Amino acid sequence: MPMEVSSPGVKGSAQPRRAVFSKSEEPAFLLRAASQGVLDRILTTDAYSAAMAYVRGEFEVDGDLCAAIRFKGWQPKGKLRGRLLAALAGCMTKLETVVQSKARTASNIRFHYDLGNEFYRLFLDPRMVYSCAYFRTPEMTLEQAQVAKLDHICRKLNVQPGERFLDIGCGWGALVEHVASRYDAQATGCTLSHAQYHHASAQSHPRVRIVEQDYRDLSGKFDKIASVGMFEHVGRRRAPEYFRKIAGLLAPGGLFLNHAIARPRSVRDDAAGLFVRRRIFPGAELIDLGELVRTAEDAGFEVLDVENLRPHYARTCRLWEQRLTAHRGACLRIVNDATFRAWRIWLAASSLSFEDGYSSIYQVLMAPRGAVRKRLTREYMEG
Repeated sequence: MPMEVSSPGVKGSAQPRRAVFSKSEEPAFLLRAASQGVLDRILTTDAYSAAMAYVRGEFEVDGDLCAAIRFKGWQPKGKLRGRLLAALAGCMTKLETVVQSKARTASNIRFHYDLGNEFYRLFLDPRMVYSCAYFRTPEMTLEQAQVAKLDHICRKLNVQPGERFLDIGCGWGALVEHVASRYDAQATGCTLSHAQYHHASAQSHPRVRIVEQDYRDLSGKFDKIASVGMFEHVGRRRAPEYFRKIAGLLAPGGLFLNHAIARPRSVRDDAAGLFVRRRIFPGAELIDLGELVRTAEDAGFEVLDVENLRPHYARTCRLWEQRLTAHRGACLRIVNDATFRAWRIWLAASSLSFEDGYSSIYQVLMAPRGAVRKRLTREYMEG
């Protein structure tokens, strides 16, 4: 991959100092720093410190940010500092897991999602779908792939007219709107984000109900339940309660689809996780697929189908980062420069994490154990 590293040199110099890593005249990215000393520090420090320096505006990345992150590398350069950062990340996770109340959960959700609907419109599709798209063909646009994802979920759940459908953590309402308008179901969505609630409520279909409520306070029975991109906020300690609550909301013979990011069991808390919890997702915690399945089974669920969408999320995050970067000026009228930079580097790094297998995303379809199987094969899911 062609790349070039450069600093603008000292004041008055005729030419900037450059370190070229390709014979190509069109490098994939260009690093710009105020001095050679700053550039040298960025190139030799650990990944977390480099990311924070970028957020503070100590250097610029022109071009492909994903290529720059890959060039920098994932692992900290200093072993002691790397261990200290990993330990701090682990301590933050354990503390958050122990002390997170409903009020703390709501505060964490609003920190991330209440940046403003206009901010999210700058990089999401028109339906404001903020989860992994489903690219049925390589030629699909993001907009087409997000509609394909909504259909993919509905087909897996075998949504039928008149059924009661629940979307836990409904975002801006795209899935419940799709369920109501395309599948004629009665759809309920819940969110803790003020911004999402007001957006989803303002344009709701007659068969859609949006509530600003913690899922733990929901009541009633639903034929089909989906949780898309919400489980990451639950955490290991509350996962048993999460699955028990959903089991209690699911009607006999119902289906539940959990769509969530997971990570391999061998991947531990690290500096990247510390950056995400400090700057992007306070309270977030990823668990591995095996633990997710075990916890769901303990709550009375039987797993019917598992699909890994990892390459789809790698592409989704890369497209989001490109769109956000393309709208930098508009973005800076909504959030400050540090927030823009943090989101840009997070989206780019997330794309690489999915590409390299440090993160995965699974759709796990479940039913109450022993329920009558209405479909003997999975062919119906493909449409």
